[in-house]
Amino acid sequence: MKTIKKITRPSLRDEIYNQLKHAIITLQLQPGERIKDTDFAEQFGTSRTPVREALKSLETEGLVESLPGSLTRVTLLNEKEAKHAFPVVATLHSLAARLAIPLLDQSHISLLEDYNLQLKRSLDEKDSLNAVLSDDLFHDVFIHASQNTEIPLAIERVIPKIRRIEFAKFNTLEGHSSVQQHQEIIEACKKKDIERAASLVEENWLSLGRLLTGESL
Repeated sequence: MKTIKKITRPSLRDEIYNQLKHAIITLQLQPGERIKDTDFAEQFGTSRTPVREALKSLETEGLVESLPGSLTRVTLLNEKEAKHAFPVVATLHSLAARLAIPLLDQSHISLLEDYNLQLKRSLDEKDSLNAVLSDDLFHDVFIHASQNTEIPLAIERVIPKIRRIEFAKFNTLEGHSSVQQHQEIIEACKKKDIERAASLVEENWLSLGRLLTGESL
């Protein structure tokens, strides 16, 4: 039985897009770094066409920009855009929590506790990648449980503006405050206190925004 399938152009383009987006968000590709489609085509072992298609999508999302002289580069960090994005992300996550909490059971609570513990360990180890992943997994519990497919789509559109700033300033953040905030969210979930939990989730994101941008939100 064959398990390997031929990669079609759309899925190849999407794979290149996903890898480049991850590299940009995690700062493996630095802000302002020049991007050559020929170089990436060689690295991916593909033609230039799917690379160009992926870069076009990233440009639409504001992660890549084309400049005069056929120069393409990773966009510079923009704290103003991040400041505008935080209230949107905070509101969407709060909505997800509000919808999810009536549907949560003990398995969800256990996941929240496990992911928060992973977050603490990653912060102790100053592991930015796993810290951000653990934080995402924590909030994803609410997103999945909310059963609203529009919420993750809306979040995905704006979250990269936040994530790049977060990775850039990770070593200056007091991340353990987020662990405590998560614990308070968990306690509110156990009590099925929808209003408090939703408010705490929103504040969790807004407080991160204040730390990253240095401004009130």
